[in-house]
Amino acid sequence: MKIDDIKMHILQDNYIITFHAHKRMDERGISTEALVSLILDGCVIEDYLDSKPCPSALISGSTGGRHCHAVVALCENHLRIVTVYWPEDEKWTNQMTKRKS
Repeated sequence: MKIDDIKMHILQDNYIITFHAHKRMDERGISTEALVSLILDGCVIEDYLDSKPCPSALISGSTGGRHCHAVVALCENHLRIVTVYWPEDEKWTNQMTKRKS
């Protein structure tokens, strides 16, 4: 999935933050502004093209000086932010961009 397509929706304010993502943001103290910055400055590290109802991707970035991941779904006419979380050190390598085998 192209990060430029994802960023376009963010820049056009054409995105939805799901209830689940809002809940996770609240739990982790991540503001909407921080999430938007994470996506705009981040990179796609995994694609889930067969996801339903829309293809999705895992974005790696940082907020508050900490690595952070966001799952987004690129729907036909908008971007849906599905969740956001702090990646676990023992599961990721290479600046939290590659899963450990």
